[in-house]
Amino acid sequence: MTKNELVDSVYETVGVTKKEASDYVDTVLETIKETLEEGEELKVSGFGKFEVRHKGERVGRNPRTGVEIMIPERKVLRFKVSQVLKDELNGDA
Repeated sequence: MTKNELVDSVYETVGVTKKEASDYVDTVLETIKETLEEGEELKVSGFGKFEVRHKGERVGRNPRTGVEIMIPERKVLRFKVSQVLKDELNGDA
């Protein structure tokens, strides 16, 4: 599903104009982005949890040449699906 398809779904479900639906989707996505940028985790009941994790600097290896390289520290986004959604996806609901 693309962002435009999500906007169309909100438009059809909520019954607002496409512009308003687009604004709602943009606002939700921007709020999620800002929350994660601040280092906070985001829990959506019945859906899952987003969190930013810190990965420290480490030694890696170029698979082609075998030469060791330093992989710099970075932040990674992790999503953990809720048990409710997991059960629904597997037909256990």
